[in-house]
Amino acid sequence: MWDYSDKVKEHFFQPRNAGPLEDANGIGDVGSISCGDALRLMLKVEPETDIILDAHFQTFGCGSAIASSSALTEMIKGKTLDEALKVSNQDIADYLDGLPPEKMHCSVMGREALQAAVANYRGEVWSDDHEEGALVCKCFAVDAVMIEDTIRANNLSSVQDVTNYTKAGGGCSSCHEGIEEILAKVLSERGESFNPGAQPKEEAKPAGMTNLQRIKKIEAVLESVRPQLKRDGGDIELLDVDGKTIYVSMTGACAGCQMEALTLQGIQQKLMEELKEFIKIVPTKAGALTRASCHP
Repeated sequence: MWDYSDKVKEHFFQPRNAGPLEDANGIGDVGSISCGDALRLMLKVEPETDIILDAHFQTFGCGSAIASSSALTEMIKGKTLDEALKVSNQDIADYLDGLPPEKMHCSVMGREALQAAVANYRGEVWSDDHEEGALVCKCFAVDAVMIEDTIRANNLSSVQDVTNYTKAGGGCSSCHEGIEEILAKVLSERGESFNPGAQPKEEAKPAGMTNLQRIKKIEAVLESVRPQLKRDGGDIELLDVDGKTIYVSMTGACAGCQMEALTLQGIQQKLMEELKEFIKIVPTKAGALTRASCHP
């Protein structure tokens, strides 16, 4: 598991201000359950002063998402709307005494929910819907503007940084080239050159495992999800491990299922948490790797 601070654990096990807010006059919805994280932030604002009298949240996501949402509500109560809008995603992470790099997207989601709720209160249009041409990461519906803003706000310099903070690139990885183009553009504005081999902003501690230990951990994660897959008439098979790419075969009812991509994203997340490294899981038909090796 990730190394969570005591404050993150506190806000996860005992979240503040969770649940619906009666008489809320500002509501912001961001994310989606299909992408793995969704947050509704509700504000009760005093019209005469624009002071946030109360703030509640409802979230679907991991422990960091719950802790970040809880922290945000505590941070903004008593502030005016303009003061609240100055709260950055890094402020949320700092309030929690830090978040694992791979979970920084949870604080970014909280920041977006706040912007949406304030816009809703003010009668302004705010939407995280994206035009098709604006999308960079289709797996998690992340557009170029959000990626650019997050790179600038958090001084990011690698594709893994962007994935940690926005989830973009954490699914099928087909958008990595697009993310690299945005990184090159923003870094050039800072007078820097983009280095595709740059290390992430805060890299997880090396696991120090042998290849055999690593493979056993991968097999253990797959074994842990297998009972649920079998209940639905499917299964998963480990085919090969090539560096940070893990090849698997979905079998039975899981092969070609409409939920296959979402299932693989969940398994990929479990593998990254267990291995404490950035990996990519690739679905491949059994025998395809062997046949490919026979035809250079």
